[in-house]
Amino acid sequence: MTQIPDQPDLYAALRASGVAPAELPALIAASPPAVAARLRAGDPGLLCAILRAGQGLPPVAAAPALIAHLRGQDFAPLFRPDVATSPTLALLTNGEHPDMPPFSDRAFDAWFAAKGIPYGIGTYGEDRSVYRTAQFADALSPERRTRHLGIDVFAPAGTPVHAPLAGRVLHLTYNADPLDYGHTLILQHEGPEAPFFTLYGHLGATLPHLLQPGAEVAAGQHIADLGDWPENGGWAPHLHFQIMTDMLGQTGGNFYGVGHSSLWDVWQAICPDPNLILRLPESAFTLP
Repeated sequence: MTQIPDQPDLYAALRASGVAPAELPALIAASPPAVAARLRAGDPGLLCAILRAGQGLPPVAAAPALIAHLRGQDFAPLFRPDVATSPTLALLTNGEHPDMPPFSDRAFDAWFAAKGIPYGIGTYGEDRSVYRTAQFADALSPERRTRHLGIDVFAPAGTPVHAPLAGRVLHLTYNADPLDYGHTLILQHEGPEAPFFTLYGHLGATLPHLLQPGAEVAAGQHIADLGDWPENGGWAPHLHFQIMTDMLGQTGGNFYGVGHSSLWDVWQAICPDPNLILRLPESAFTLP
């Protein structure tokens, strides 16, 4: 069995190893103790997705079929009026708005309200400096997870959120860590080859009064309201919306909201572009 020597970036080593996902337990057992301990600390689903990518396979087997399926479907709008047909402002975070406070600064609320635009948009795949902290690192690599896996929609606290498609409540959780999701909803949906999931983060305390775990949800149903400080994790009021093709090893009602730049091809298969469902125009993600 292949052994992986101790090195800073075990994700890169796994990709280059040529090992099949089914052999991951044997690989861990054959590795030096320090490496084995680090590998066991990782998400096993993510490690298997990396091994699949290293073999030239789709990181998530069901992802290509799901992406093709979503492109052919119609969806209910998450907000009313529909974000796709409303004025929006792309809230890019890498210096495009020099005077914009961080999303985690309460001064952002007044800054955005002064724009007089109903919806602000945070983009999928953006590399965000706010995530370059120890909270977004792990034992397998010094690289921080900084690439945004969802689309953010900024609107006033209390704005109703509606289900874009039918599903079932898989998790209804309060993720209390600073800069986490706060009140969080994960729905499970039927896909062409396997179930898939949508995540709604930074919600209000009305969530457990609107839904219960296991409840069936209809397309267009009022499922949540946008949360305010601090119930939403400590952010300006907004929805973080994300698609997951696989829950990996995450079972506690939370999921990664940012991924590694070096593994972006893998993360795109795990969490494809939420605009497959939102259907926002390209102008929503760019500045005039």
